[in-house]
Amino acid sequence: MNYRHAYHAGNFADVLKHAVLVWAVGYLQQKPGPLCLIDSHGGAGLYDLGAPAAQKTGEAEAGILRLAATEARPAVLEPYWDLVRGANGGGAVVHYPGSPKLIAALLRPQDRAVIGELHKEETAALRASLARFERVRVVEGDGYALVGKSVPPPEKRGLVLIDPPFEEDGEFERIACCVISAHGKWPTGVYLIWYPLKDAGAVERFHNELKNAGISKMAAITLDVGGADGLSACGLLVVNPPWTLEQEWREALSWLASTLAQGPKARGAVSQLAG
Repeated sequence: MNYRHAYHAGNFADVLKHAVLVWAVGYLQQKPGPLCLIDSHGGAGLYDLGAPAAQKTGEAEAGILRLAATEARPAVLEPYWDLVRGANGGGAVVHYPGSPKLIAALLRPQDRAVIGELHKEETAALRASLARFERVRVVEGDGYALVGKSVPPPEKRGLVLIDPPFEEDGEFERIACCVISAHGKWPTGVYLIWYPLKDAGAVERFHNELKNAGISKMAAITLDVGGADGLSACGLLVVNPPWTLEQEWREALSWLASTLAQGPKARGAVSQLAG
C-alpha cells in the first residue's frame, strides 16, 4: 500500500468527515459519562500544507483553505473550525490536524482514545504528534483488527471512525465485516464510515449488507463538489446517528457544496437509510 494522506490532507473529503466527527463527539459529550473514541486508520496526525506532498496535489486549496477564507460558517461547522485554528495557533492555516489530533483535542479528563495506523513510518509520526496526550493510545497494525479488539469498551459509550484508503479491491467487504462484527458486540456505539463515491452500485450493496445484518439505525451524508478530475464525491455512513443529524446538517451540507464547489453540479445531502 502506497497511500499517504499527506497528499490529500485538508481536501473537501477531510472537511466533511472531520467536521461531522467533531460534531458527533460533541453531541455525545453533552452527557458527562466517559467516552471511548476509536480511530481505525489514523495517519500521521498533523500535516504541513506547505510540504511538497501537499503542494503537489494542492487539494487543500479547494478544501480547508476555502473554508478559512470565508467570513461566516454554519454554526455546526464552528467546533471543527475552532480546532483547525487552534492547531495553527489562531493564525493562518499552514498545518492540518488529522482525525487523531482532532480526537485528542476533544478528550475530556474522563474520556480516552485508541488510534490505529498500519504503516511504521506514519505510526512513528503519529506517536510524536500525540506524545503529550496521556489518554491516547496509538497501536501499530491493522485497523479493522483494532476495532474488533477494542469493542465493547468498558466506558459503554463512544464512537468508532473507520476511514480506510480504498486502495485495494474488497474494501467495502472488509468494512462491512468489521462493522457487522463490532456492532454485534457493541450495538450502541456510534460508527462513522467514510467512503469515496465512485461506484454507486458498490455503495448500495455495502449499505444493504449492513441492513441485512440487522443494523437498524443508519444515515448517509454525501458531498459532491462536482470536480471534473480525481475524487469529487464522498460519503459518510453513520450507524446510530445522533437524532439531530439531519436537522443540523441539511443546510450546512448545501453551504459546504456551494463553498467547496469545483463545478456547477456540486451538491450535498443527508438521508435516513434505516431506523
